[in-house]
Amino acid sequence: MTVEQSNDRIRHSTSALQSRSSRSWLRVAVWLVIAVAVLGGVGWTVFHPHVQPQGGKGRFGAGGPVPVVAATAQKGDIAITLNALGTVTPLATVTVKTQISGQLTQIAFHEGQTVHAGDFLAQIDPRPYELSLAQYQGQLLRDQALLREAQLDLERYRTLVAQDSIAKQQLTTQESLVQQYQGTIATDMAQINGAKLNLTYCHIVAPVEGRVGLRMVDQGNYVQTSDANGLVVITQLHPITVIFTLPEDNLPVILKRLHGGATLSVAAYDRSQGMLLATGTLKTLDNEIDTTTGTVKLRAEFDNEDESLFPNQFVNAQLLVDTLHDATIIPTAAIQRGAPGTFVYQVAADNTVTVRPVKLGPTSGEKVAILSGLDVGDMVVVDGADKLREGSQVTLPTAPAKDASRDPAAAPAAADAKPHEHTGEHHHKKDQ
Repeated sequence: MTVEQSNDRIRHSTSALQSRSSRSWLRVAVWLVIAVAVLGGVGWTVFHPHVQPQGGKGRFGAGGPVPVVAATAQKGDIAITLNALGTVTPLATVTVKTQISGQLTQIAFHEGQTVHAGDFLAQIDPRPYELSLAQYQGQLLRDQALLREAQLDLERYRTLVAQDSIAKQQLTTQESLVQQYQGTIATDMAQINGAKLNLTYCHIVAPVEGRVGLRMVDQGNYVQTSDANGLVVITQLHPITVIFTLPEDNLPVILKRLHGGATLSVAAYDRSQGMLLATGTLKTLDNEIDTTTGTVKLRAEFDNEDESLFPNQFVNAQLLVDTLHDATIIPTAAIQRGAPGTFVYQVAADNTVTVRPVKLGPTSGEKVAILSGLDVGDMVVVDGADKLREGSQVTLPTAPAKDASRDPAAAPAAADAKPHEHTGEHHHKKDQ
């Protein structure tokens, strides 16, 4: 190979390398441009965030008012209640058992039947106990005859002793014999009464009023006093009670009301708290606080004439402790929570809203008492507050919103409202 051929080959290789290098740099440049564009978009998003509409801007047009629903603060009464989970507990649950042994010859009740105290339930074969009674009565007749004979001999011995015809020892022995026969007769009478009682036990009756449960034993079986299950269980349903627990911190206000002679109402709701089952009164409190849970048990009594409460049923108990009179009431939907704390949007006369911090009192259903921050007659936003800011312009519907104390949806009757625990501190007048 000549020198010129070597130089040409070198020049050709250098040219190819330069061409490949140029294409690589071009690709790098393209990727750099793409990366810069992406970073620029991200930077724009970070440093120029989307501005939320204020006063109805954006969605409702620049500067447009925000449509809202408002309600007027009213003066009224609001219930102060305490809520707890309770269990329906009968006043009496009795397992009817036999008090004697024998064959069960008759069952006179039907499962699920309502019985009264003294109603006939079952019969045990009385014949063995009738024979025992006859035997004891025969022994009594024999012993009574022996006693009469001993008494006659005693009178004769007394006469003979007075005449000094017999030894005094014989008189004393006869007196002891009379006393023995008297004791035997007393034993006979006890045995007769026991036999009569056994005959009474053969006729089994209901000890309490209530509903009969499922039968534990069938007719024809031999039953004994040692049987654990008994014949049937009777549960009293009228009246019935609910036992529920409350924190010990609630005790002072409850005891103060009870010591003042007040009768506290208790409402029982179903598991979902959507249906009122029964209304009763607080009957009593337990005599100690459970130290493991810091709670105390309470018992409420219900007439339960419609049998809406069933033994061992779980219910939500609502205890009406007191009633706050002449309170400022608004719908709970108007309450907002944020940086100012608890607040509402108050609608001014020029249809602008302002943030008004409020102090909450007790809550009942969909109503809440305002202890401070609002006056009766103030209008507050109950729907559409999520689009509002301080000073936002609003529009109200043509038909005025119902007042909090008059709207049946917002202010249900105390008996039909869902139970809610009161919130916040409160000072209330006594509901005597």
